[in-house]
Formats: sequence, structure tokens, C-alpha cells
Amino acid sequence: MTSQAYLEKIQRKLKRYRIESAMTQEELASATGLSLRSIKRFENGNDISAGNLIKILIALDLADLVDNAIPDLDNRPSAYVDKQKNRTKQRAHKKTTKNTVEFKWGDEQ
Repeated sequence: MTSQAYLEKIQRKLKRYRIESAMTQEELASATGLSLRSIKRFENGNDISAGNLIKILIALDLADLVDNAIPDLDNRPSAYVDKQKNRTKQRAHKKTTKNTVEFKWGDEQ
């Protein structure tokens, strides 16, 4: 899929999401701080800056979904395993000696 195809798909989805959320273009423009013309142009297929796209996502309460779609390389399971490999192992509890009677076989004195 080309970058233009992705952009068109995102534009269609965001327009539909805005409409399903009962938000007008004017309300979206007000919430984002963008001009009404910019919102209309974006929804009609024109390009938009990444910053303005983020503003639209925040206004539609979708920014967290986009953030979660990009893997966090610091919190991946293998990063946790890598951290554990570099740590020296320690006992959970100190070994204590108890006053126990030594075991003796029956033929020993």
C-alpha cells in the first residue's frame, strides 16, 4: 500500500468517526485550533501536516490508539529478559542453619 493510499484511508476513517461522534467540522476546527477550511480540505483528500493530524486525533480522542499502535521498544517483553540477563542473581532469603541432628545410618555409632 502506498503512502497516498494510507492517507486516503485515514482521511475517510477520521471523517466517518467525526460524523459518527456527532461532531461538526466547525466543532472539530474549534477543538483543534485549525481553520474550518483546513478541516474541509483534509476531509476532501488534501494533505495535512503531521502536527495538524495529531491535533485532529487528540480532538477526536484517538491519539492514544495511534500511540499504542507503535511498539514501545523499551517495554517489550524481550527488553525485560535482557535486563534480567544483566543482573546478578541473588537469593530471596539467606540460608540459615538450624540445630538439627545429623542423620546416621543404623550401623553407625
